Amino acid sequence: MPRRPNYRGRPILFPLGGVLLLAAIAALAADPSRWLVFLAGVCALGLLDDLATGSPRGLRGHARELIRGRLSTGAVKAIGTVALAAYALADRGLSTAETVAAVGVLALAAHLGNLLDTRPGRSEKALALSAAAVCLASRSLIPLEPIAALLGPVAIGSWFTLRERAMLGDSGASLIGGMIGILLVTTLWVPALWCSLALLIAISLYGEFRSISSAIERVPLLDRLDSLGRSN
Repeated sequence: MPRRPNYRGRPILFPLGGVLLLAAIAALAADPSRWLVFLAGVCALGLLDDLATGSPRGLRGHARELIRGRLSTGAVKAIGTVALAAYALADRGLSTAETVAAVGVLALAAHLGNLLDTRPGRSEKALALSAAAVCLASRSLIPLEPIAALLGPVAIGSWFTLRERAMLGDSGASLIGGMIGILLVTTLWVPALWCSLALLIAISLYGEFRSISSAIERVPLLDRLDSLGRSN
């Protein structure tokens, strides 16, 4: 596996998402559910972005490329993620408005995984908190069923990311963000789903112009949680 400098300039294995993609494909072979198709797909699209050289970063960078008539790997990833989200939801009997909200949540949650993946273990912790919240709210582990096959690989991978031995890359971060999105769309009522969509849009816009890491560091509780388990 190739290496790439992390946020501290240390060359570490990259992207761990390539290994998670293999886990997603294996899970898909055992259970060809639409959710696993979505997760394997967003992971593969993220891997395409990981392997691309000189690709623009951020929504504005990809938008500029589109205006110039060039289709960046990021734009391909965004279009593909929306298409995969629509496919995953196609058999759920949702109204048009509900489908729009759910597709938006799935796509932006996958993007959120990338926004958070600027420090080791941050995306994985967001998934753990989301999973804990929905399970506590439902008083059941049932909400974990659609993503259960990948919880183990992600947990094992977090050992490597927290110790700065590997980086998720867009592939791994997109997969983890997609898992968060699935938890939201399978457990939230429609009004809460729209609220989640609004929040994800706000976070995405904030991350486009400001540093999410700086925002987390300004909140002591979040900062402590963010650094928990991370190598010094």
